[in-house]
Amino acid sequence: SPEIPDFACSLHRSGKTFETRDPRTGDVLAHIAEADKADVDLAVGAAREAFEHGKWPRMSGYERGRAMHKLADLMEQHTEELAALDGADAGKLLLLGKIIDIPAAVQMLRYYAGAADKIHGESLRVSGKYQGYTLKEPIGVVGIIIPWNFPSLMFFLKISPALAAGCTVVVKPAEQTPLSALYYAHLAKLAGIPDGVINVVPGFGPTAGAAIASHMDVDSVAFTGSGEVGRLIMEASARSNLKTVSLELGGKSPLIIFDDADVDMAVELSRLAIFFNKGEVCVAGSRVYVQEGIYDEFVKKAVVAAQNWKVGDPFDVATNMGPQVHKAF
Repeated sequence: SPEIPDFACSLHRSGKTFETRDPRTGDVLAHIAEADKADVDLAVGAAREAFEHGKWPRMSGYERGRAMHKLADLMEQHTEELAALDGADAGKLLLLGKIIDIPAAVQMLRYYAGAADKIHGESLRVSGKYQGYTLKEPIGVVGIIIPWNFPSLMFFLKISPALAAGCTVVVKPAEQTPLSALYYAHLAKLAGIPDGVINVVPGFGPTAGAAIASHMDVDSVAFTGSGEVGRLIMEASARSNLKTVSLELGGKSPLIIFDDADVDMAVELSRLAIFFNKGEVCVAGSRVYVQEGIYDEFVKKAVVAAQNWKVGDPFDVATNMGPQVHKAF
């Protein structure tokens, strides 16, 4: 098991903490500072100060890109620890974390680091003796609420474009998986990203998440999760300051297999579609429709394939599937 960073228990305004547990055993990994509305106010205030008066939005895109690349360098240096944190906290396979999740998060961050100095407006030809042009500017403070199934990928899917544009962010990781987000904030400080640019507020949806969605000083909110919560965020955003909203909401995704399919390949793909990442995927193949000509053969082979899929310790290289984290799936 990985060593849990001691900054996971930092002091905060509410004074409350919550437990993050190892889904393999149910053991407590760490006690995490629980953010409430007062803590969100503090984080948003820091983000607003950094945006209005700090140097991050006023850096050249090239300079922001360099800082983001330095953070990516640190992530590569600490891949083992980061994959271990997501393995212990989210039940994700350590091996896949090292070869897929963390490298993909690094690649995403580097992509947007490269885009930071390529954000351009346009000059427009208009009728009469006029000149028109567009100027693209950072929107301001961005609130980010991410789920537990891909803690690292979701963190950088959301913050990377915001950082490249010169925004500051307040991130609420899922209460089930806060550890890697806290570690990324630590690495960001080591990378030289100024204070107040990346703020992490661990906590629960009805308190910390709701405070972000309804905050009058948050300019935009990005959320990945359920349709039910997505509706609440849209409503809170509309009732507050009409902040812009970006939603990625999960759903059901069927597989349709016809008689002319390669049955063995179809079985393998259907097994991967539902069992990859423990089925905790927004587009998991949760239903399979099979044409009647190969139905019986498919079902027989699918049963064998499922029986051969090893459920166990995510730190064991022989394991195909770690423990479930959240009952929603």
